[in-house]
Amino acid sequence: MDEDRIVSSDVQDDDEQSVEKSLRPTTLDQYIGQDQIKHELRVYIEAAKKRQEALDHVLLYGPPGLGKTTLAMVIANEMEVQIRTTSGPAIEKPGDLVALLNELQPGDVLFIDEIHRLPKLVEEMLYSAMEDYFIDIVVGQGPTAHPIHFPLPPFTLIGATTRAGVLSAPLRDRFGIVEHMEYYTEEDLSEIVKRSADIFDTQIKPEGAHEIASRSRGTPRIANRLLKRVRDFAQVAEKDSIDQPIVDHSLKLLRVDNRGLDETDKKVLETMIELYHGGPVGIGTIAANIGEEKDTISEMYEPYLLQIGFLKRTPRGRMVTYEAYQHLGLESEFKEK
Repeated sequence: MDEDRIVSSDVQDDDEQSVEKSLRPTTLDQYIGQDQIKHELRVYIEAAKKRQEALDHVLLYGPPGLGKTTLAMVIANEMEVQIRTTSGPAIEKPGDLVALLNELQPGDVLFIDEIHRLPKLVEEMLYSAMEDYFIDIVVGQGPTAHPIHFPLPPFTLIGATTRAGVLSAPLRDRFGIVEHMEYYTEEDLSEIVKRSADIFDTQIKPEGAHEIASRSRGTPRIANRLLKRVRDFAQVAEKDSIDQPIVDHSLKLLRVDNRGLDETDKKVLETMIELYHGGPVGIGTIAANIGEEKDTISEMYEPYLLQIGFLKRTPRGRMVTYEAYQHLGLESEFKEK
């Protein structure tokens, strides 16, 4: 299952969450990658500070593990305000939202991760909070029930989602700043690995950092997780620094290949090739054959395979590309199709 995968882009436990916090940059200058987004945010933040206004509401979307939470914290730090963090599933009823909004001071940031999972009733309450800085709540029951107009200080809502397409149009339209987080380049990931190694007080050679970066699926969270595991192998082997051979040896044992694919990724591709001649095949059929949920396939495995050109979507379903056959050493089977 996904929680057992070293190349999963989800946070896996409390210990990893603690490590992630220690590695997080606090300013835009420290934040590596996402250069276009950083350039735009610098302008918006500087303008808002000059006007002495709250920053406009921000929506960050893209695959998991790309630094949406970190960027939200950087924005709050650059604006010199406090940030309150929560997630869509944690806000179960309107009262939960009221409690959060009640804690905000003028200009503060409210960060909601997985904002696409907000209950509909809570989402609708957000509309007036975001647009006009007030909420109307009903107090009491039956004949004694009466509405209360509850004014709010100007604040910034930062929403993060891996599924921007499922956000309702009324909610999406209330975000003045909408940014798409892209997968990271190997060069940026190498810099992130070197920075993290420095924080860990671990020596790493440039080729070692690049090797980890090349297997990190374009995702900083995975890069840091691989670095931690390689560091363990290097320490046991009594290596003074992490070099390319120890990275190669470590990740071979962890079954992460030179493109960042693990056994599950290969299972997806090989199932499509062996049972359906590489496709086209529907996502539900793939999920049933490998014993996973459709959403898990489409959210956790498929995006990276599409990104590196090993899968393609067609109107009739998913297809394995020639590049994937090559990577798996199955060129002859592709030519026989």
